[in-house]
Amino acid sequence: MRAVLMAGGSGTRLRPLTCDLPKPMVPILNRPIAEHIVNLLRRHGITEVIATLHYLPDVMRDYFQDGKDFGVQMTYAVEEDQPLGTAGCVKNIAELLDDTFIVISGDSVADFDLQAAIRFHKAKGSKATLVLTRVPNPIEFGVVITDDENRICRFLEKPSASEIFSDTVNTGTYILEPEVLDYLPDNQESDFSKDLFPLLLEKGEPMFGYISESYWCDVGHLEAYREAQYDALYRKVVVDYAYNQTEPDIWIGQNTFIDPSAKLTPPVIIGNNCRIGARVTIEPGTVIGDNVTIGNDADLKRPVIWNGAIIGDEAHLRACTISRGARVDRRAHVLEGAVVGALSTVGEEAQISPGVRVWPSKQIESGATLNINLIWGNTAQRNLFGQRGVAGLANIDITPEFAVKLGAAFGSTLKSGTTVTVSRDQRSISRMVSRSLIAGLMSVGVNVQNLEATAIPVTRAVLPTLNVAGGIHVRLHPDRSDQILIEFFDNKGIDIPKGKEKKIEGAYFKEDLRRALIHEIGSVAYPSRVIDIYTTAFEHHLDVEAIRNSKSKVVIDYAYAVSGAVLPQLLGKFGCDAVVLNASLKPTAPTAADREVLLGQLGQVVGALQANFGVQVSANGEQLVLVDEVGAPIRGEILTALMTHIILTARPRGTVVVPVHASGAIEQIARRHDGQVIRTKANPTALMEACHTNGNVVLGGSGDMGFIFPQLHPGFDAMFCIAKLIEMLTIQERSLGELWTDLPRICHRSQTVRCPWTVKGALMRHLVESHPAEQLELTDGVKILDPSTESWVLVLPDAGEPLVHIFSNSEDRDWVEEKLREYRAYVQDFIDKEQGIEEVGV
Repeated sequence: MRAVLMAGGSGTRLRPLTCDLPKPMVPILNRPIAEHIVNLLRRHGITEVIATLHYLPDVMRDYFQDGKDFGVQMTYAVEEDQPLGTAGCVKNIAELLDDTFIVISGDSVADFDLQAAIRFHKAKGSKATLVLTRVPNPIEFGVVITDDENRICRFLEKPSASEIFSDTVNTGTYILEPEVLDYLPDNQESDFSKDLFPLLLEKGEPMFGYISESYWCDVGHLEAYREAQYDALYRKVVVDYAYNQTEPDIWIGQNTFIDPSAKLTPPVIIGNNCRIGARVTIEPGTVIGDNVTIGNDADLKRPVIWNGAIIGDEAHLRACTISRGARVDRRAHVLEGAVVGALSTVGEEAQISPGVRVWPSKQIESGATLNINLIWGNTAQRNLFGQRGVAGLANIDITPEFAVKLGAAFGSTLKSGTTVTVSRDQRSISRMVSRSLIAGLMSVGVNVQNLEATAIPVTRAVLPTLNVAGGIHVRLHPDRSDQILIEFFDNKGIDIPKGKEKKIEGAYFKEDLRRALIHEIGSVAYPSRVIDIYTTAFEHHLDVEAIRNSKSKVVIDYAYAVSGAVLPQLLGKFGCDAVVLNASLKPTAPTAADREVLLGQLGQVVGALQANFGVQVSANGEQLVLVDEVGAPIRGEILTALMTHIILTARPRGTVVVPVHASGAIEQIARRHDGQVIRTKANPTALMEACHTNGNVVLGGSGDMGFIFPQLHPGFDAMFCIAKLIEMLTIQERSLGELWTDLPRICHRSQTVRCPWTVKGALMRHLVESHPAEQLELTDGVKILDPSTESWVLVLPDAGEPLVHIFSNSEDRDWVEEKLREYRAYVQDFIDKEQGIEEVGV
């Protein structure tokens, strides 16, 4: 049987380790990952190996040559022009694969029983067998669900946190029959998980999952790389050690000298031709490569040191990675998670802070403390984008130098000469960050239309009129007053999709940034009439006469988060009396507790002035809380239901888009008006996309996130929502309080349970497996339906925190309370059980 070793990866997220080395050639216990895989194949009698190469192909060819020294026959297939994807590169060598063959990833460490998997494949009569395993946190992998016979029935490639429905994942190891390659096009990029396997599932071809209990680690990022080293050293995975074991769990190579006063505590591995000085302390988990020198009195706590490195006297290394030929001088400190690239030098008494990465051939001056990546960057992280945009602590994570690079990364994904908008809120920190973004964009030849301080609804509305490729908006995070949020829009004003986010991340982490010549540097323009464009669209979608005849009085509280607001001017133009509170900018943003105090004061002002209603505006003009004519706040699910009722009364048979966890009152209201309801994932981008792609949508959003009026623009807009409310209340001749009494009496409650990231996937899988499929909806999280009523329970993993949210919805209050107690106990018991298993394993 032949094996195809997928060895074309560049290992972007392992940078700087892979700047001059393909990912499969990164060492684990001083031998390349690919060598461990070849050894695994050989142990199971598979000695014909075809390696598919793309990035730096000569490195692997020079190392393995014909494979004779490794007990196998090696041949190579190089993707010369462009990568063909995981499946495309195998299709490219289809003429060499005339019988059952194995495909195995070149960037993972495993000790699968391949012969058992092959026997399973043949016994099942499978055309494609995926080797699966279970992992604590499946968000980085392709998630798979199999039936009782191990037939694959569903999978999702690299889900978001809220999409996890199993902890059973694809390991990138497949046993295939050659005829499945007939489904793939010639000379085109294609992927097993995204293209071939869904097609096989659709065609009904027999496709099975072999669930392995053996060790598997995808070496996809730096933390996983270090963990794989430690796991191999602690014998959690079967690998061939490159050196003799001189003492229990201590492996030492040939021609290595260790001073008698040095203290080694197993497990430790030390390569060939090393020199270990006097009084050196080497603690468990330390990996030292070939030709390494360790100076006197050095203190090594679990570092991974590559070949040829020099470590000075009294140096301190803490769970870091020191690459090939690097030098760490006397009394220098390299701390947890840091990486020093090949041929770099860390000067005497310098310190590399935790998580910082130093690219190859760099010089850190003596006595310096490096807190950022060299060159460019902030603390190393696995992803830039979160649930919504790029967020981080103001001037700590989101710094000017970070923003310059982020702007350049975004611009590098666009054509030179393209134009984008940049806008922000009114805070000084946002001005600083936006200017840095603009500098980065200009450096890669992208022009900027600088909208300066502009409310985000105005930006979204104006952007499609400016003939630009997209936009960036910078603001204080609506939920975290100590964080900055940077959001990216497409040319329609919608948040960019995940695929575009990944391209920006790729450019950022690979340092793949275009450099414009002097005459190509981007320009900055300041468009005029921005507010006029928004005002014109605003008026076009309102019954201005109804508003003008209403003589309404509205109290607007800006909670010290904005100055010079646009809305009061617009309402004044329409003949409304807009009383404005707290429309000034405080140096520090108000906390949630501050806003509650201000909301109480707003209610008192509304009552005293006998206003029609009050509103507290937040999130740079996107979100709002209403206060009715007697001062009672309206928010959350009640606000969602109220807005749905008001809009569908005016626009019957319309469609409303709400998040998956919204109250069941929405469906009841829609039925009254012959309307339709679309539920989406619980994130703003999903709501925007659904409003844009579905016809006849009259309202989208929720009380927590804000409301979308797609006829105006694709984003949330509290300003237009307020004006629309005045219009609707006037036409319908009702007050907010009266409309409130019309709403269906639905009980909708939620609770939150702390849930470790490592347990979320297993919890979701357990929920799916323990309930009948006909009672489940998997739009986002796991929703369990009551077949006899419209009641439901939703268990929804939080996308940004180690939390799980439990929602219960019914007309029966007792049912809601009972189910909340039941599922809270269910979730907590499962978490306790899983953590108990982990503790026993430790």
